[in-house]
Amino acid sequence: MITFKHVTKAYDGNIGLKDVTLSIDDGEFVFLVGPSGAGKSTFIKLILKEIDADEGEIQVGDFRVDQLSNREIPQMRRKIGMVFQDFRLLPKKTVFENVAFAMEILHKSPKAIKRRVPEVLKLVGIEDKSKRYPQELSAGEQQRVAIARAIVNNPRVVIADEPTGNLDPKTADDIMQLLDAINMAGTTVVMVTHAKDIVDKWNKRVVAINEGSIVRDSFGSYGYHENGRPDKKGGRDNA
Repeated sequence: MITFKHVTKAYDGNIGLKDVTLSIDDGEFVFLVGPSGAGKSTFIKLILKEIDADEGEIQVGDFRVDQLSNREIPQMRRKIGMVFQDFRLLPKKTVFENVAFAMEILHKSPKAIKRRVPEVLKLVGIEDKSKRYPQELSAGEQQRVAIARAIVNNPRVVIADEPTGNLDPKTADDIMQLLDAINMAGTTVVMVTHAKDIVDKWNKRVVAINEGSIVRDSFGSYGYHENGRPDKKGGRDNA
């Protein structure tokens, strides 16, 4: 589903990613962890082709991302759903309208929107909030709207960037259950997080990045300290 082959990206001499080779299979759930500035954001931006790699090959589904023309980029991004820590909802649109907007920009028919949006709102557990505005919702409810928006067009992969960062532990666990259900239905999920407790609990594949390099790729616990040192109990160390 997502493949990096010897990918390097530098910013004014500073390394974003350094010779990264990694494959994420269709239907996998992967936690992407590591200290701030390690290269996690660079990894996501390269997938979305918000930036270009200096070297290497990037494949997302059927798209060779590093060779895409500007015209082809929107086609590739339609296969990806993004979930952000700060939700990024449109404050003057209702819950229904926020989710519908993701379909409108792809020129989906009003009939398709009217059918699909309630389905997705029900899936994420906020079908009774469709006429509310973002400021009328709790943080957890807003994140559910953001997830609904991310999956309404049936993407092949969902990228969640710190989706539980602004949530209390109970709400964060609810959001994780929702992301897990989406993954179990067949969607690839890549989740960037610093939440050690969540990673330890959910026992998924963990890819740790530090100073632009992958230093660990294994299943199980977070196994990684924010100071950049792998945890000896965290599983296989690829450094």
